[in-house]
Amino acid sequence: MSLVALGINHKTASVGLREKIAFSPDQMVTALQQLKGLNSDCEAVVVSTCNRTEIYCHHIAADELKEWLQTFHQVDAKELDNSIYIHQGVGAVSHLMRVSSGLDSLVLGEPQIFGQIKQAYSTAKAAGSIGQMLDKLFQRTFSVAKKVRTETNIGANAVSVAFAAVSLAKQIFGELSQTNVLLIGAGETVELVSRHLTEAGVSQITVANRTLANAQTMASEFGGQAITLSQIPQHLPQADVVISSTASTLPILGKGLVEEATASRRHQPMLLIDIAVPRDIEEQVGELDDVYLYTVDDLQGIVEQNMASRRAAADEAEIITKEQAIEFMAWTQSLVAVDYIKQYRVKSVTTKDELLEKAILKLSQGADAQKIMIELANKLTNKLIDSPTRAMSNASHHGDIEKMQIISNALGLDDES
Repeated sequence: MSLVALGINHKTASVGLREKIAFSPDQMVTALQQLKGLNSDCEAVVVSTCNRTEIYCHHIAADELKEWLQTFHQVDAKELDNSIYIHQGVGAVSHLMRVSSGLDSLVLGEPQIFGQIKQAYSTAKAAGSIGQMLDKLFQRTFSVAKKVRTETNIGANAVSVAFAAVSLAKQIFGELSQTNVLLIGAGETVELVSRHLTEAGVSQITVANRTLANAQTMASEFGGQAITLSQIPQHLPQADVVISSTASTLPILGKGLVEEATASRRHQPMLLIDIAVPRDIEEQVGELDDVYLYTVDDLQGIVEQNMASRRAAADEAEIITKEQAIEFMAWTQSLVAVDYIKQYRVKSVTTKDELLEKAILKLSQGADAQKIMIELANKLTNKLIDSPTRAMSNASHHGDIEKMQIISNALGLDDES
């Protein structure tokens, strides 16, 4: 039984089904132990995130694996059949490498999945459900994912408005650790912006919101300061970067207010990014000297350009993963060859030992040594040529010239004969 990858993801299944099929941390070890119980030689790794649940196995048939998954989560077989995908052999290897490289993600090239797969591997390793095959596969996959990151631009550009906003700030100010940032609003977008800012080294963040309690909740996550919207005029002059995303129907920042703030800043540049629709910052603010104003449309343009760049990089990454998958399968096939060689050697040595033991016994009983030696040689020869002879006869009977040639080469026979 070859390698199997079986699962569902954001492309094939609804959120409801993904929730049913997901494995919680508490279920993971139990699941891996059950999979091991299906076959003593089984190897298994389970990857479970909000966007996908996938099981990678060696020595379990795909149908048996699907039946186990259905039983474990008590889901309807028809519902699962409509959403599940199965990859085997080189297809399974290629799929894992593509997933780890961010080529199968909701956001093309996102890096989080790589860490999630490494965690899944570690969990399976600790549970004892990884053997030589999956260990080699996942180690190779990690190398491939790093190769994709290093040799392509799959993750080089921002593909979310929040990240694009922070990237824009980096372009204008360079190092952000010394910048003072004012965030207006306390919704999901501003929260995501704050995380990216923290990762970029920003430590001076002020959150302004209509409700102070909401501002305090967000600010407390990264040691920031919370203020109300009415306090913005006092804090605006200290802000190098202002990022605003509220649900207000009227502008929060007007030209006059920003002009007063820039006057006290003595021509130090100020970056204002308006992610809100409708606008939080008056369009005329962009006319002021030393002020850089960008809207959500400007950022969306950056995101679209970056997505186009990632798609081009994805083409390069696809080539890398395909080549590496084929190379890995060549390695697995070499293992099969090694196994066959071992079996052949063991069989030959066993045959030799059995015949030799009988010959020695006869010699000890006083039989003629020359006759025993001739008998041993004949019997050993007949035993060793029996299987190849039958294989060649069978190939000849079916007119399989190619198989005849392979056996002939394997036996070291002259091609002309």
